[in-house]
Amino acid sequence: MRSIWKGALTFGLVNVPVKVYSATEDHDVSLHQVHNKDGGRIRYQRVCEIDGEVVPYSDIDRAYDDGQQTVILTKDDFDALPAEKSREIDVVEFVPSDQVDPLLFDKAYYLEPDSASPKAYVLLRRTLEQTDRTAIVRFSLRQKTRLAALRVRGDVLVLQTLLWSDEVREAAFPSLEEDVKISGKELELSAALVDSFASDFDPAEFTDDYQEELRTLIKAKIEQGDAIDTAETFGTEDEEDGGGEVIDLMEALRASVERSRAERSEKKDAAPSGKASGSAASSGPAKKKTPRKKAAKAS
Repeated sequence: MRSIWKGALTFGLVNVPVKVYSATEDHDVSLHQVHNKDGGRIRYQRVCEIDGEVVPYSDIDRAYDDGQQTVILTKDDFDALPAEKSREIDVVEFVPSDQVDPLLFDKAYYLEPDSASPKAYVLLRRTLEQTDRTAIVRFSLRQKTRLAALRVRGDVLVLQTLLWSDEVREAAFPSLEEDVKISGKELELSAALVDSFASDFDPAEFTDDYQEELRTLIKAKIEQGDAIDTAETFGTEDEEDGGGEVIDLMEALRASVERSRAERSEKKDAAPSGKASGSAASSGPAKKKTPRKKAAKAS
């Protein structure tokens, strides 16, 4: 595998240098369109609807259209926005793992230790295992701010991006509001049917039959000589630099705990009488927004 990003996990004063790898890949056969008469590749040109000219990439900007007006956004406009300037994956809080709704999970990435000693990485992994907690983190990747869940999978830390709360639709179906009567016998028979299919899930036991048949078909056509010689080119992704070393893990941990306790104590002293101060999860330099709380309650 090839790393796509380098940076550091940070919580308190602890810094864990990591390399980031895509944890999944698409196994579908890549197909493109051709002219059925001669097999010529069909390519799409970037044509301006106003003057009909083909426009090179260097002259293309992006725009937002609300149906009435179009706002053109230039490269300079995007450069002025908060971008991927930070190489840090900031831990916002540690939450019980069962509070993260699987519906929020998006793209998954493996994290590999990127320092002379993996001690800080292993310590964080074991801590998450022992406490059965998931770290909610923020980071920037490809000019987008991401919210993600940092969790353990075997011996590896996995970073799984999360959808923002407003990206999850509400399941409001009138049919589910009807009062449906289920008899005890129906429930018993249904449970028996479920039990007859009961098993331990092993994803390796399942295969994509359509893709396998498609590959068999392509192979047969090649063996029959029913193919045309073509030249293909493949792009590459540049590996990016970043990361750092953990200077003194124990000292960083101790200082982080002391700072967190001090901040909680200050908030408690400053809180009005009879009202509770902020939770321990709210301590630390990272910021969180109210919508994130809605995501946590979705489970």
